Amino acid sequence: MRVPTEEDAFAWHRLFADPEVMEFHGGKNAELSVYEELTARQRRHDAEHGFCLWTMVDAEGTAVGFTGAQPWPHPEFGPVGEIEIGWRLGRQYWGKGYVTAAARTTLERVRDAGVEQVHAMVNARNERSIAVTRRLGMDLAETFVLPKSQERGHRYLLTL
Repeated sequence: MRVPTEEDAFAWHRLFADPEVMEFHGGKNAELSVYEELTARQRRHDAEHGFCLWTMVDAEGTAVGFTGAQPWPHPEFGPVGEIEIGWRLGRQYWGKGYVTAAARTTLERVRDAGVEQVHAMVNARNERSIAVTRRLGMDLAETFVLPKSQERGHRYLLTL
């Protein structure tokens, strides 16, 4: 895992162009400018907090997605002021254990940075991500309605 580079914005944009990857994230890929802003924000988070949404790379150094933690970015709902753990992978990298391994490393890093608990916000239909929260030992803390999609969401919590 590495702090996202400017070039990672292009990699994330390419990896997340798959509708299956974006099924629980609005259904379609965002514009490149969104990933440029997101990667820049993650570099700031890492500099300020010691953690961020890191770019996950495979053994050859190819970007495969991201995982990490950040302050919850949506002031209109959710665990405002708290730390969220999250992940997203390119479709071809699903089912290989990348997310669980990287999320465990994330938990170690945020614990070392002094974070006492983390939240994971997951669409209630996203069984793959729910399975990751279970493997991490997270507990379902709340069920809510996602503001944009009006679908059910879950907030998972883990005390570190």
